Amino acid sequence: MNKIWSLSLAVIPGLFVTVACTQVSNNQLGILELRANGEDFIRQGFTSKDGWQVEFDHVYANIQDVVAYQSDPPFNPDTDVDIPAQTNASMTAAVNIDLAAGDENAEPILVAQIESPAGRYNALSWKLASESGPALVLIGKATRNGETISFEIAMNPSLEFLCGDFVGDERKGFLSPNSTADVEATFHFDHLFGDIDIPADEVLNRGALGFDPFAALAQDGAVKLTSEDLETQLTKTEKLQLADIYKGLGHVGEGHCRAEEL
Repeated sequence: MNKIWSLSLAVIPGLFVTVACTQVSNNQLGILELRANGEDFIRQGFTSKDGWQVEFDHVYANIQDVVAYQSDPPFNPDTDVDIPAQTNASMTAAVNIDLAAGDENAEPILVAQIESPAGRYNALSWKLASESGPALVLIGKATRNGETISFEIAMNPSLEFLCGDFVGDERKGFLSPNSTADVEATFHFDHLFGDIDIPADEVLNRGALGFDPFAALAQDGAVKLTSEDLETQLTKTEKLQLADIYKGLGHVGEGHCRAEEL
């Protein structure tokens, strides 16, 4: 039986991926996909908690150091322990993706595929950060009461998300030999703008900024803000809210993540 000590396979040009050094046989491998999902909030638009209809042309996210784990025991992000990985599959290069790519019914973005040891991938970590520019850029328009404001908002959180099992309608991460499975990094942008379709006193809406603080900074019907502008032009309370919102962006489906500052 042939043994493999390290593997590398990329399907997206320019993206380098590796599998952690693990001794496995050829018949114990499958293809693990990484997908990034901005959810219907990004693909279809939504109404913020303060009544703005928000639509996105592009949502650029810079993610890096993505690692999928076979964790035993299962990782609980509500604790301060490390992920107890038995096997891991790593995507080591940074990649900038547009979460709004495709039409309103598009599938979550395929970021990479890697040849990986079969097993149950039940934990995920990744960084939302950039050393050369903003980690997040939101581009689109917001409309309320006949007024439309175009926006381009650059944000630069510097966080690592440590996540447990994917929570959703279908389970993810079950990789059988000679088959394909996927894991997902999910972004919850309703934490930023809120959602008019849920009660105003729910935790999500109480913590969300809404769009009003950004609309207040519009000039000639447009908002164009750098991450430095956010530091100088938002109020102290709004900046503290935004720091908390950053920590709530990262999920695995509806599954929670622990956010750590880099």
